[in-house]
Amino acid sequence: MGFALSIQISALSWILTTQYRLDIHDVGLVWAAGPLAGILGQVIIGVISDRVWFWNGRRRPFILVGGVLAAFILLALPNLDIVSGSLGIGGILGVAIAVALTLDLAINVSFNPTRSIIADVTDAGDERTKGYTWMQTISGTFGVLAYAIGAVFNNYVLIYAGAIIVLLFSVVPTLFITEPAELPGEAPTAPSDAERRGGGQDSIPGMLIAIRPLWGFLVYDIFAMGRRMAGLEPDNYFAEIACVVVTLLLVAQALMEKDSRQPGSLTSFRRVIAAHSFSWVGIQTTFVFLFAYLQQQLPGLSNIDLGRVGSMSFLVLNAVGALLPALVLMPLAHRIGRIRTHVTCLVFMTAGYLGLFWLGTTPFHIYLWMAVVGIGWAAIVSLPFAIVSQKVSQARMGLYMGLFNLSVVLPQLVVSLGVALMISRAPDTNIIFLVSAASLALSAIAWSFVPEDV
Repeated sequence: MGFALSIQISALSWILTTQYRLDIHDVGLVWAAGPLAGILGQVIIGVISDRVWFWNGRRRPFILVGGVLAAFILLALPNLDIVSGSLGIGGILGVAIAVALTLDLAINVSFNPTRSIIADVTDAGDERTKGYTWMQTISGTFGVLAYAIGAVFNNYVLIYAGAIIVLLFSVVPTLFITEPAELPGEAPTAPSDAERRGGGQDSIPGMLIAIRPLWGFLVYDIFAMGRRMAGLEPDNYFAEIACVVVTLLLVAQALMEKDSRQPGSLTSFRRVIAAHSFSWVGIQTTFVFLFAYLQQQLPGLSNIDLGRVGSMSFLVLNAVGALLPALVLMPLAHRIGRIRTHVTCLVFMTAGYLGLFWLGTTPFHIYLWMAVVGIGWAAIVSLPFAIVSQKVSQARMGLYMGLFNLSVVLPQLVVSLGVALMISRAPDTNIIFLVSAASLALSAIAWSFVPEDV
């Protein structure tokens, strides 16, 4: 699934801009399909996979189904015009959104069980950290392969070759996975008083209580999506400013909340999602709008060459992200703790974005600073999963991995619906790196308030 996601990151904005001529705002809207799929896919699949057992597993069947579906949907990306014509639909935008939504739904159906199964088969502590860091090293290596194909050949070759690779590696490895039939603490941890009044951990009120620091993102996403679907174009940023203020207040409240010894308390979980959410505002801004920056900064390059520069940029990012987790972050986390390790990496990532803002004027300088950004990326896609897995009930790991993913997808929607609006009006697209730097700096500060597990 990491390979499929890398194909999307490398090729989606490029193909929408060059082949289908969509503008920045419409590209951002297509990218909104991913967070929407994450909201639906990861939470629902997480709840279901906690409760079922079929095809000799609770997580494995979802990995298999999601991977096969993703492989076939990838083939639609370079053929959106054919799909649109076959369905008798005049515009590309609606078809692009539908295909992106289906692809992201398939990826998310597999992502949650993949992350949950590592917690299922490892003990808490260093062993689990090792599991998640090696997960990212392997996934990141496949990501590097994806970007290498795009950089050496082109993104069309990447898409078609990627569909075959995703299909093979979604089917074959699942045949060798052995899952525990019962999980430690199979009886769920008792909910807190607030969650009991809300109807339980996996009720909608209970989930909303668990993700309270994300309410500002959630309300803005609903409002902005409705505004976008109604075709309204705001001439101010009042809603975006309100989102920032409310989110900062809710995050501050979560970080300052007193620890509760009551069984089922989600105080630590809320701190983690509060801190993690800011990281993804910055990361998603880079994923969606880097190609727009390259178009502005390197106007002499053809679309194919711009695609290669974009692929090489993400290759460098993921090469660092693949090498560091198991080789550097795991031993460092054992020595100084996972939280301190994570904060340190986010500080480097912030510096990398500032370097891109001031000095990212040539392909070489872009690659150099993307390598620095990759230090933070290595931590973001490995350490938080090990951290959050020890702050929730293992019998509800699928549910809480799904809710944890909301700290990714709700900020991603803010980027597609709010940040995209700002960037489309900005005279210089290098503002994306200021947005990313500010977001990662806030995330580093917030993570410093998360207590280390003893």
